Amino acid sequence: MAGDDCVRKRQSGSTATCKTPENEETQRRPESERSFQNSSNGWVDVDHVVTRKMQLIAEAEQLKPAFMKEVDSHFTEFVNSLVAKSALLDSSSPASLFPASCAEKELHKAKTSRAPPEHGKIFTARRSLLDLSLSELFEVSHIRTIYHMFIALLIVFILSTLLVDFIDEGRLVLGFDLLVFVFGKFPVVFCTWLCMFSATVVVPYNLFVWWAQGYSTSSHRAIHSFFYGMLFTLFQIAGLGFGPTYVAVSYALPPASRFIVILEQVRLVMKAHSFIRENVPRVLSSVKDKSGTLHIPRISQYLYFLFAPTLIYRDNYPRNPTIRWGYVATKFAQVLGSLFYAYYIFVRLCIPQFRNSSQETFNLRGLVLCIFNSILPGVLILFLVFFAFLHCWLNAFAEMLRFADRMFYKDWWNSTSYANYYRTWNVVVHDWLYYYAYRDFLWFFGKKFRAAAMLSVFTVSAAVHEYVLSICFGFFYPVLFCLFSCFGVVFNFTLNDRRKGPFWNVIMWTSLFLGQGVIICLYSQEWYARQYCPTENPTFLDYLKPRSWSCHTKM
Repeated sequence: MAGDDCVRKRQSGSTATCKTPENEETQRRPESERSFQNSSNGWVDVDHVVTRKMQLIAEAEQLKPAFMKEVDSHFTEFVNSLVAKSALLDSSSPASLFPASCAEKELHKAKTSRAPPEHGKIFTARRSLLDLSLSELFEVSHIRTIYHMFIALLIVFILSTLLVDFIDEGRLVLGFDLLVFVFGKFPVVFCTWLCMFSATVVVPYNLFVWWAQGYSTSSHRAIHSFFYGMLFTLFQIAGLGFGPTYVAVSYALPPASRFIVILEQVRLVMKAHSFIRENVPRVLSSVKDKSGTLHIPRISQYLYFLFAPTLIYRDNYPRNPTIRWGYVATKFAQVLGSLFYAYYIFVRLCIPQFRNSSQETFNLRGLVLCIFNSILPGVLILFLVFFAFLHCWLNAFAEMLRFADRMFYKDWWNSTSYANYYRTWNVVVHDWLYYYAYRDFLWFFGKKFRAAAMLSVFTVSAAVHEYVLSICFGFFYPVLFCLFSCFGVVFNFTLNDRRKGPFWNVIMWTSLFLGQGVIICLYSQEWYARQYCPTENPTFLDYLKPRSWSCHTKM
């Protein structure tokens, strides 16, 4: 028998291999299984098994990143396809339901006709980024502790203010004189806003209705459109432009009250423009196609748009089924808390530094120290403005209106380029500039002027920002305009989307910190110089010349 032959060969010391069925099966098995079997019988050293195991672990670690990257890529494509399909279903326009091939046939008409509304921004139901992440992050104790640190810093500011007032006055001073001053003359502010809002409701809507109803039957359509276009432009410039500015200056409104009036002025001008810009092409298209029906939005749709936290008009927006009033109360409470936070930052970090700045001679050393000392309050104010307005205020109104698209900002803090920062810091304003300034510029002049279109958008944005600050502070000091239109343009082209990695994010934050320090320092110095060094019978040049460069007083 085969087994006996093998026994006899082993007894005789032969090294020949016995070909039994068991041995043949062992030869056919993989090497790893044979090694495991041999080790179990004690024929192979355990070190070989350990070495093989480490090799398998190393191979698995090498394959893991590629596998996870592939899974993440497929998952991202899947989610994006779901969002796109959902946006198509939510769109109220029947044209958006046609196949993509139909849309491709219309691409060659882009230079001869304005893009219809459905080719613009698509609104989808989505939560704000902080709402989406904070609820999860706050479950982590480390992240929750950072939130507690900001609250503790506010408590320290409050205690510092109370103790300093107690030492100086001999009693606790619980007044908020600064807040009372900056938000003074509120009845004038409310009446001005009511007049602005009422005019925006009545004038643009009725001008559009009268134009649309008479356009199809008019024998001189160009003259008809020019007449109503001039009326609308006159309303934008004189009614919404000059009127609120005149009230803010003539009534000498304090800074915060001026901010409310001027920012509402800018918001209503942008809203009125969006309403006309989105609806006029639809009327022109219906008249051209001789459909016989004019698409005129209802006044209720226009009113909803005026309150909605967006600057892009649509007849309908994605809506949530219910209103969470507890969420609304929480957001307004956070706005109020941010307001008091900003108050204590100015009281403890800004006013003591700049109150006596007029006693010192204007020189380079003092300017550099001032800028670096202003970085901390400047960055804190930046965070508070972002959190209070772009997150809390807009989300509160969105919740009350059941407005479902809450993408008011993106992860701007992760930006590695200023191009991405400009797109993600304030999505609401960026969308308006992109669709009505940048794209319309390209439609009018051609796509080869992309650089000129970008520069025009930067110029308009910088001019509006400087206009707001000039009216609110009561003097012209184009610091923000220079930072925005000069350094902002340079950084946009140099720190572009090709810059990736943590290093460029550090560069972005460093320049942002320095910019905030420059803004807080120079505007604060100019404010106190205007208070301590007034001029009698000032000329026009006196309003343009910086007073902080020559104001030196002894307090």
